[in-house]
Amino acid sequence: MSNKPFPAFSLVDQDGKTWTNQDLIGRPTVIYFYPKDDTPGCTKEACDFRDNLQGLGNAQVLGVSPDPVKSKAKFASKHSLNFPLLADTEKALCEALGVWVEKSMYGRTYMGVERSTYLLDREGNIAREWRNVKVPGHVAEVARAVAELG
Repeated sequence: MSNKPFPAFSLVDQDGKTWTNQDLIGRPTVIYFYPKDDTPGCTKEACDFRDNLQGLGNAQVLGVSPDPVKSKAKFASKHSLNFPLLADTEKALCEALGVWVEKSMYGRTYMGVERSTYLLDREGNIAREWRNVKVPGHVAEVARAVAELG
């Protein structure tokens, strides 16, 4: 349990609603960071959250990536996602949490999002974090942590 405050932010979701830290108060929140809308791993993760939302009790789920709002709207609609996707186009929240990292594929290095998830308590503080997430089984692990949080 880290119990440190979640960084201040103001981001827009696929429906044009602006989300801030105030929206994280009052119930547990799962915020997961993913590299890119509508790519295989990110789609699998989003659909896992979509399909298991009820197993997360009263927690709200928010997905975050640097893709623009228009891309989020298309991704959410295509896969019937039932939770907000926030556009961190300036990468400010990703950088504040240290999930905007140097990655490497096929010998090429580039900057991208490290797949990460944060569980926030009712006060909006970080209760648990997962870094470098592997998608299979992750949502079930998050659900267990939400249940422990109570």
